[in-house]
Amino acid sequence: MTTESPRVLRAPWRRATVRTRITAGVAALTIVGLVLVSLALYAVESRRIDRTVERALLQELEEFSGFAERAPSAGITGPDAVVLAFLERNAPDARESLWAFPSAGTPQFTGDVDVELQGSDRFAGTVEQLRASGGASTIDVDGTEYRLVVQPVTDGSSTAAFVVVQDVSAARSELRSLLTTYAVVALVVLAAVTAVAAALAGRLLRPLTDLRETAQAITGSSVSAQDLRTRLEVVGHDDVAELQRTFNAMLDRVEEAFAAQRRLLDDAAHELRTPLTVIRGHLDVLDPDDLEDVAATRALVTDEVDRMGRLVGDLLMLARSVRPDFVRRTPTDAAALTVGVLERARGLGDRDWRLDGTAAVHADLDGQRLTQALLQLADNAHRHTSVGDVVAIGSAVVGEHLELWVRDTGTGIDPAVADVLFDRFARAGSDDEGFGLGLSIVQAIVLAHGGTVRVDPVQVGARLTLVLPLQPGVAFTGV
Repeated sequence: MTTESPRVLRAPWRRATVRTRITAGVAALTIVGLVLVSLALYAVESRRIDRTVERALLQELEEFSGFAERAPSAGITGPDAVVLAFLERNAPDARESLWAFPSAGTPQFTGDVDVELQGSDRFAGTVEQLRASGGASTIDVDGTEYRLVVQPVTDGSSTAAFVVVQDVSAARSELRSLLTTYAVVALVVLAAVTAVAAALAGRLLRPLTDLRETAQAITGSSVSAQDLRTRLEVVGHDDVAELQRTFNAMLDRVEEAFAAQRRLLDDAAHELRTPLTVIRGHLDVLDPDDLEDVAATRALVTDEVDRMGRLVGDLLMLARSVRPDFVRRTPTDAAALTVGVLERARGLGDRDWRLDGTAAVHADLDGQRLTQALLQLADNAHRHTSVGDVVAIGSAVVGEHLELWVRDTGTGIDPAVADVLFDRFARAGSDDEGFGLGLSIVQAIVLAHGGTVRVDPVQVGARLTLVLPLQPGVAFTGV
């Protein structure tokens, strides 16, 4: 039972919103602060009141002592005459009364005195106890606290007493009035601080609320492209603003991945439909008893399946091109890369393979991906040229960019398709037997490097150039 109680008590607090928690925390701290101030105020004021009372009592005693020393010279003799004469000549302060207790007879007083004190046996008894020796004492009469001091006056045969009484409760009533005023002001301050804390907490947490609402919209059961295009408005440069920027960057990556996935599915559905239809059509008319027909259909189906495999591989590569790890940069020698691509390209067919030049530079590049892109361009050039045509590969540093190109003296590029040459499934001509994904892969590799692909105007054939920005810290090895 004891172990479950804290959980029950903490549960409502855990269910409260962050704004409520912040507001409650600020309110609690404010209450603690105001209570501590009130306790300190009470302690300080109480000590001040006690010192004021003691100073007032000592002042009256000093005045009485001085009067008693001057009394004989004024013809005032005897203890009773001295205390009665002092009462006649002095007026007490507020909350103070002066008493003369003669050696015999009824006590006399001056000042505002409560009826309870005047008829109090405890007061009279305390004075009688201190009449001989003098001293101070604190008494309580019907709930009222008094501080009194007794000064005896004697001539050897009789003893009178001069008494000063301070109403401590009356003095403390002013402190209670001050604390009451403080409590009212403290409540007003608490309400104001709580309201301001709630408003500020709501304003500070508004970006987090927007972030939560955006995340909830994206993680809903039916996510649309419009939801993924939603971005948070970033204001300021604090930690929350940085969180918003990070969230927006994450949404950029999610949108890219979502778009890539959708393109992959659309492209796969679009391109796989034709080979599947071909396979289905041939299987429908297949004569199982005709061995030649079976062999021909088997060869056709195998070829179509291989084509679908290549298509799926190309689509997967394009889908991976939006991933951060698609390109893995390492220090790469551009000249060695260019020569290596040319040596590999010679195996594509009988062409006049040439090296236009090499860039003497080392840069942070993904050599494998760029080799793949250049070989794709070389293969395109091979397919659009004949035996004896020139296919050249080269590289050079132009300004702050590294350019790598493949050119040929073949049939060239139709201006009608130049603008869509790098789109998916775009083909350079009707006789192109590819899927139209090769140049899309080339563009994806170049874009992952932060560069562009350019179709250069030439009089004969075609020239495609990869323009890559050189990273900081590039080391040039020559001119």
